[in-house]
Amino acid sequence: MDQIQEIKNLSKEDKSLREIARQTGYAFETVKKYIEKQDFSPVLKPKQKRSGKLNPYKHHIDKWLENDKKAKRKQRHTAQRVYNRLKEIYGDEFKVSDRSVRKYVADKKADSRQQADGSLPLNHPGGEAQCDFGDAQFIENGQIFNGHYLSLSYPYSNAGYSQLFKSENLECLQEGLVAIFAHTGRVPTKIWFDNASTIVKKIREEGKRDVTESFRRFELHFGFTSNFCNPDSGNEKGSVENKVGYHRRNLLVPIPEFTCIQAYNRELLTRCDADMLREHYKKERPIEELFMEEKLLMSNLPGSVFEVCRLEKAKANNYGKVRFETNTYSASPDFAAQQVWVKAGAFTISILSDDFRLIQSHERLYGKNKESMKWEPYLRLISKRPRALKYSSFFSELPQSVQDYFDRLDYQGKRAALKVMAKMVEDTDISTAQIAFELAIEGRVEDIDSIWATYYSLTKSDIQVKDIAAPAVATYVPDNSIYDVCLRGGV
Repeated sequence: MDQIQEIKNLSKEDKSLREIARQTGYAFETVKKYIEKQDFSPVLKPKQKRSGKLNPYKHHIDKWLENDKKAKRKQRHTAQRVYNRLKEIYGDEFKVSDRSVRKYVADKKADSRQQADGSLPLNHPGGEAQCDFGDAQFIENGQIFNGHYLSLSYPYSNAGYSQLFKSENLECLQEGLVAIFAHTGRVPTKIWFDNASTIVKKIREEGKRDVTESFRRFELHFGFTSNFCNPDSGNEKGSVENKVGYHRRNLLVPIPEFTCIQAYNRELLTRCDADMLREHYKKERPIEELFMEEKLLMSNLPGSVFEVCRLEKAKANNYGKVRFETNTYSASPDFAAQQVWVKAGAFTISILSDDFRLIQSHERLYGKNKESMKWEPYLRLISKRPRALKYSSFFSELPQSVQDYFDRLDYQGKRAALKVMAKMVEDTDISTAQIAFELAIEGRVEDIDSIWATYYSLTKSDIQVKDIAAPAVATYVPDNSIYDVCLRGGV
């Protein structure tokens, strides 16, 4: 990716393809290929990734060392204490040598000791932006989340946009930026970031950064340049630091409450537009007017859509469930104990087969030890083993009236009812199927055909069955007196 970036940068200097080829030593066709390439979305193909054993635990170390800045010098973490704490938390799972921990702690402390002599006022030309995350609570479907919001600030005009998320991972960063780019219709020429581990792998000498491949793809796709602040130098992106606080106070108070975070984020973009009607604090002109001028200095959107996702290999357990990060997602019993792909976005998780066919989609869970279960692929299996129904967690999730109904059925009845329910779920979803069963049971029509008729009237707008109750039938009493006349020889 760095080599491609070099070719792209040279092309911006109006150098010919052959001149770039001579200067870089790359083949002419290679130079031509990457200058013409626009789509740098991740390629969905198996890829082996190697990383240091300490990588999954660095966020703990970084947090502890950051908190140490508020503690007295003699009460701060030593490298040995960091190693011991990680062993206490992870036990035998932590298989990193104390030497690796000591080296990482020493490097981090050395970075924090580098202090600048003072702060310089920085001038940001139009077309540049600054990016950062803030913390904020919000309520989605009645559940409180200690979430985060991405803010993108444009220092020249003092314009800014924010987007809410449940994490600060790279997928949330990219999703937020993609939404803002699409809303404004332009891409900043340069964006300033801090040294978040989701972007920066290593800080080298002379301020150079080794960034993650996923971020480099994103950067190449949209064609902006990244600038990274010096460690512990938030003043270098003071515009977005102020914007984070301003948006929290003016857009996120009181605590936002909604049913869909993605719909709320779209609303948030329009509210940010409305906020630009005020005057610039120094230039005494409307921010909206300044931002319209600034957008002329930015780049056009690329011709292709960037797909925000992270692709990881995983293995389903014997129940066809997949563990991703700290949570579990159902796939299908057909894929039990098989290798699958997990395609993670900011809001969704897709489980793919080895050849990238979709198996199941879920809302992405944030937190620890949560589970998202989609019962659709499992109902067919349960219908083949109806005796196991009562001992499955699926049974306990059914409404009580539906549980009682299944308890009254014999083996064949359970099997038939489960097959019908599976058919309903494949057609719509599990909640609609449950409602159909409840309505039929309330109407005291519990045969399979009547339950299916109830479901059909519920889901098909052109068919309305107003009353599915069985009609009342008068009791028939036979009259045999006519036969007495015949037996007497007639009249």
